[in-house]
Amino acid sequence: MTDTYLKLVNAKPFSQFAKTAGLPRPVPLRRHAPGAPLVPGPVLVLGRSPGTQTVATTLLGWDLDVRRHLRPKEKLGAVVVVLDDVADPAQLAGLFLEVGSVVRQLLPGGRIVTISRPAAGSTEPRVASARNAVEGALRSLAKELRAGATANGVLLDADVDVEAPSVGATLEFLLSGKSAYVDGQFVTVETSDGAAHHQRSDAPLAGRTAVVTGAARGIGAEIAKVLRRDGAQIIAVDVPAAGEHLALVANEVGGTALQVDVTAPDAAERILNHAATRYGRLDIMVHNAGITRDRLLANMDPARWNSVMAVNLESQLRINEKLLAADGFSADGSIVCLASTSGIAGNRGQTNYAASKAGVMGMVRSTANSLAGSGRTINAVAPGFIETDMTAKIPFATREVARRLSSLQQGGLPLDVAEAVSFLASPGASGISGQVLRVCGQNLVGA
Repeated sequence: MTDTYLKLVNAKPFSQFAKTAGLPRPVPLRRHAPGAPLVPGPVLVLGRSPGTQTVATTLLGWDLDVRRHLRPKEKLGAVVVVLDDVADPAQLAGLFLEVGSVVRQLLPGGRIVTISRPAAGSTEPRVASARNAVEGALRSLAKELRAGATANGVLLDADVDVEAPSVGATLEFLLSGKSAYVDGQFVTVETSDGAAHHQRSDAPLAGRTAVVTGAARGIGAEIAKVLRRDGAQIIAVDVPAAGEHLALVANEVGGTALQVDVTAPDAAERILNHAATRYGRLDIMVHNAGITRDRLLANMDPARWNSVMAVNLESQLRINEKLLAADGFSADGSIVCLASTSGIAGNRGQTNYAASKAGVMGMVRSTANSLAGSGRTINAVAPGFIETDMTAKIPFATREVARRLSSLQQGGLPLDVAEAVSFLASPGASGISGQVLRVCGQNLVGA
């Protein structure tokens, strides 16, 4: 679905009119392109802890132009703020005010990334308050940025240091164009597992086999394409009724198509058998299949409620249970589930859908606890307003309002969701599990 307003507001003479009238002025986002630099300009690294130099050294190893001090009027591609040792709210003023002094020098599509620790990791009130203050400041800063710039954070659990592989992989994802529609979010790295600099490869998923459900069209098709771009072998799954579209997607990515209803009792066995027969094993499971049957709760009937829960939640629970007990699923396998911001903030007329997506997030967090130390991971991606055939059916005025309600003042693309899925499925993200990553442009609702 084309965002006509976004095109108009970036072309003369309407751009000047929009500025004068105070209308929203979204800009095309900086998205990943092969061969493009990781960031559009120098990277300023700020911090007082020993970890600051470690981060700067890591970025230098990626051939970035790293600065510890900014030259007058110099334009910036990104700012990385290392706050891993913050223990008192009084420590925040100097660094955040320094960030504020250079915000206007951030290039379009620039990035601000903080590296800190979660408040839940401390029993000291003063330390916890300082750590939580970082999150509030960062989310507010994200809402102040313009020209497609974003601000996100990396959180380090107690036993994780800045040199941990998944910290580097997360930092790279958040600096890159792959995180274009991720804004005001925090990714927690729980362990020091992961493949060092694996994300720097052109094919971080090489040698991996991935199943994508609901792959015949929309977000699912885009996930299949991005996972293939990143090196994975693809098994595209959808219902028999979508067989023609499914075959087209499978052919495009050079993978195989499997027609199966994910709600079928034998869905997991059929997926595992197909993976074993064609590729020897299964490494990545992406639960993308989902449906909506919207009605106000007062008008909801059992069929609408039950069908949404069956596809969106019960199928994932059943498949995961059998997958995690099977030898055919890799010892370092990754599961990525599609949730939704509706499951976080709720949405009028979607009690069934919101319940199913909130249930997915609960499942992910609980399953991650049982997988701790096993080498396997499970995470969720929660899209916000994404430009799909589904959102194209929303009435025009409602659709326009929904597009402008995020900090980036536009809808995301299926590509944005697919990039987040590929990151969480990569070996570089092996230290990340039980997380829900919002891909919503910092939509102004919910948490």
